[in-house]
Amino acid sequence: MSKHNELVDDLVAKLKRRQLVGSSTVAQATLKLLIVVISKNNWTTCNQLVTLVKSVGKRLVEANPTELAVGNIVRRVLHVIREEFREAESTAFQKNQSEFHSAPLTTSSSMYNLLGETGSAPNENVQYPSSLRSNIIQEIREIKDELENIYDNIKNQASLQIHSNEIIMTIGRSKTVEEFLKMAAVRRKFQVLVAESAPSYSGQEMALELSKAGIETTVIPDSAVFAVMSRVNKVILGTHAVLANGGLVAISGTHMMAAAAKHHSIPVVVCTGLYKLSPLYPYDEDSFNVTFNPDSVLGFEEGDLIGKVTVTNPYYDYVSPEFVNLFITNQGGHPPSYLYRLIVENYDPNDHTFDL
Repeated sequence: MSKHNELVDDLVAKLKRRQLVGSSTVAQATLKLLIVVISKNNWTTCNQLVTLVKSVGKRLVEANPTELAVGNIVRRVLHVIREEFREAESTAFQKNQSEFHSAPLTTSSSMYNLLGETGSAPNENVQYPSSLRSNIIQEIREIKDELENIYDNIKNQASLQIHSNEIIMTIGRSKTVEEFLKMAAVRRKFQVLVAESAPSYSGQEMALELSKAGIETTVIPDSAVFAVMSRVNKVILGTHAVLANGGLVAISGTHMMAAAAKHHSIPVVVCTGLYKLSPLYPYDEDSFNVTFNPDSVLGFEEGDLIGKVTVTNPYYDYVSPEFVNLFITNQGGHPPSYLYRLIVENYDPNDHTFDL
């Protein structure tokens, strides 16, 4: 167990120091760790395994609460565990039922006893199959395969969303959006406007990659987004996380672009993998944000001014669901109103928090 604790401690330290950042990176690291924890530890009941995974997940989430993908992956794994145990219990119950009906009834059997025999047995009395551990690991590996193929499943829908001669606007650099636009460029010719997303200027990196792929790309300052929005046909955004109400936690400047698009009645499409979908609600929007060093906004050379003002440099924006028209996920396109169904399918209500 000490070796597994060392692996957990190592990932916790990397999350705290932000040595691992980005939803995809932390999701894959979390899933890899959970596979080791589940396969190498001793457990016999559902409660034991759920408690084990929750204890690890709680430490990882507390290490960096803004990386919501960590909690999402832990919840997906917990959902798999519960489903596999339910299936094993159902199989055992059906087996007991068949044995019960095949046995002759005695004259002392009462209706109460008959009804009592048909009830499902407690977890500790169920004889789970020896293949249960391997079945759980196999299901988790399927989540791992889903993460590895996430870009392929999303970008294959590009030709349905982008048409020839359209003008597309985006902001910052999103790997998902980048792959989506590159795939669309294989069959379509269109123009992309990229807001530079100051002060990180990640939009410049995005524009460079798109231009290398032969896409006509123009970098615009963030202040010009509203001015040119009337010429745009569609806004395509990436996101750091999607909350339960359909709201986004996305790079700073995204809210401004989405609001401008709504003002001009321009459709807003969000490209995201389902592993970014969180069952949490934005009761406190600031709790999902992180602030960086404001030196890039107001340098120390502005000595006289620095002592008179307080400068914050938030990295994320919260974007309300009414600004989003469509989510393109690895399972197809969905409107924001459909997200609740995806949450029910992928997460168990008992796992929204990691209270032990």
